[in-house]
Amino acid sequence: MNEPAPQDPTDRLHPVVLHHIANSLGWPGLRPLQQAAITPLMDGADALLLAPTAGGKTEAALFPLLSKMGENRWPGTSVLYVCPLKALLNNLLPRLETYTSWLGRTAALWHGDVSQTRRRAILRDRPDILLTTPESLESMLVSAHVDHQAFFSGLRAIVVDEIHAFAGDDRGWHLLAVLERLERVAGHPLQRIGLSATVGNPEELLTWLQGAHSGTRTARVVAPHLTMPDNAAAEHPSEDVQLDYVGSLDNAAKVIASLHKGEKRLVFCESRRQVEHLGEKLRAKGVTAFLSHASLSADERRRAEEAFAEARDCVIIATSTLELGIDVGDLDRVIQIDAPSTVAAFLQRIGRTGRRPGSTRNCLFLTLDEEGLLSAAGLLHQWSRGWVEPVEPPPEPRHIVAQQVLALCLQERQVGESLWQEWWGELGPFGPQAEPIVRHLLDQGYLDQDNGMLFIGPEAEQRFGFRHFMDLTAVFTAAPEFTVLFGRNEIGTTDPALLTERVEGPRRLLLAGRSWQVTYIDWSRRRCFVEPTDGGGKARWGGAGFLRGSSFDLTRAVREVLLGAEPAVALTRRATEALHKAREAAWERVHPGGTVVLRGGRDTNVRWWTWAGHRANATLAATLASAADPLQRPTDAYIRLREEVTGQELRKAMEEAAGNLSVPSVESSALRGLKFSVALPEELAVATLAARLADFPGAATVLAEPFRWSSLLAER
Repeated sequence: MNEPAPQDPTDRLHPVVLHHIANSLGWPGLRPLQQAAITPLMDGADALLLAPTAGGKTEAALFPLLSKMGENRWPGTSVLYVCPLKALLNNLLPRLETYTSWLGRTAALWHGDVSQTRRRAILRDRPDILLTTPESLESMLVSAHVDHQAFFSGLRAIVVDEIHAFAGDDRGWHLLAVLERLERVAGHPLQRIGLSATVGNPEELLTWLQGAHSGTRTARVVAPHLTMPDNAAAEHPSEDVQLDYVGSLDNAAKVIASLHKGEKRLVFCESRRQVEHLGEKLRAKGVTAFLSHASLSADERRRAEEAFAEARDCVIIATSTLELGIDVGDLDRVIQIDAPSTVAAFLQRIGRTGRRPGSTRNCLFLTLDEEGLLSAAGLLHQWSRGWVEPVEPPPEPRHIVAQQVLALCLQERQVGESLWQEWWGELGPFGPQAEPIVRHLLDQGYLDQDNGMLFIGPEAEQRFGFRHFMDLTAVFTAAPEFTVLFGRNEIGTTDPALLTERVEGPRRLLLAGRSWQVTYIDWSRRRCFVEPTDGGGKARWGGAGFLRGSSFDLTRAVREVLLGAEPAVALTRRATEALHKAREAAWERVHPGGTVVLRGGRDTNVRWWTWAGHRANATLAATLASAADPLQRPTDAYIRLREEVTGQELRKAMEEAAGNLSVPSVESSALRGLKFSVALPEELAVATLAARLADFPGAATVLAEPFRWSSLLAER
């Protein structure tokens, strides 16, 4: 007896959706991810959809949800589409408006740049799909002008785009806590769907997305590209990756100006300052160049991105602001200055190319110095082996717990002193573990208590009450930058240090790739007025904070490169020669049999070359107090030991430390970078930062390895 043929999952989509896929979009069929996502999403499973950039993830999520919306007649706002960037939401809106219109439904945008008039219209006539950010969701929940119970009563599903961009920092904890509150407000479970490029730990990321419901609801990772053969060329074109060594930003500008003329190029830099200087240098060479980074105004970035999308022979220089899926037109080339901090970031960036049929994904690395060359080579060595970082939420988010308790009291106006934890259930640190934090909020006046109810106290009013508690909705501390204005046009923001440092002659800034002369500074309103000028401008912004540094895996990959490993990419003659020189210079600092202790050399310090990354080295320095120099800032590659230490003493300290690792020490001044840390007992805030600076597995690996005293050293 013949078995019935398995049902085509596509048949489960709403007939109107299928009609428009074929006739309005003109698609001959669905992509593998879109096909594979239909059954789990139509069945209501939580899911993580994985595909390379431009792999059709948005449609893979929305076509089943639109089908369910139409078939089940979902009323009101039934789907939230959450993104990490407002610009990405702006870019997605036209597509979602098109898809919802097929069924006579609507989509709308709600974020910080949306006018009050438009918001009032959304509250009057709720869209079926709302595109927003976690911060805007928080604002809606705590706003006195939004009836959140009514607005979110029809909610059925939440799509989290670029979920890896959330999960790796505190915005992810904030998002999860807000999703738990939304479920409580809606009164029923919400289907959760994450969209991401390839990550190293997809199952764990999906478990994280499920929050308090992990293990109790059906969940599926949908990633057909991970099981496809290597010759599936249509969906996964080969990559053209080249590593070059140019020696300076001036030389990088020369290479970019001379290569690939007539093509559209996207250049990624690792700092806003570098973006500005490279933009200025390219324009001086007659290259049509546009800039995009976080300290340019939204209008300035939008004008640059629109002009770039419409042009042909041009370059746009950006930080990670253009790493995610914002559409800037049909790219020919991606160029990377030095190296991004992660393989995942590289995958996002190279994924911006190769979208035309028959084209190839490509990336040219232009490295400026030996450190940049080695970082790029190590990263490409890991990538060529198929390795991608796991996405790991930062540990112990106690400051976010404090923020969420305060936000909940704003949302509900008052919360029962024993009921607040029910809003988060078993969501990690937000449940019963938060009891000491709530007690501290009460003791310090951030919360008040009356008749068994908790509500906002005077200290929270004073600290966070500005502009209707707007400061309570964002989990990062914004740098105190000055707004730069040319007439009425906002150009961007700059570090106040540029406005206070002593200068000879007129004060000049570099912003949006142009030099500006300062004409007036309004200190009270933090505004700076400028006029265009010819050259001489300076650019500066604050650093990335105390958690900078490379990971254990990427630093170990650099060590492998120094020991002779070659990344499986094309190396220019300059890169090959520079790598050879770097290996010759590093011969005494690397050894294939373990780590190296080096005394002397260029100074009298004793350096232990662990090649373990910044966090593991900080953990080792704290753990080996008897052997490590107490006055040091650990690097990615080494820690300093006490001058008098011997090999025997180091070995004994290592044996004693095994299984008894210490968290790194943290200066109290570092707490300024941890928003809401003022609402924690100082010892808990310090403990949070210390836990985030530690790498116990990396440190344990080093302690288990043999070390070698360099043959150049005479042991005492």
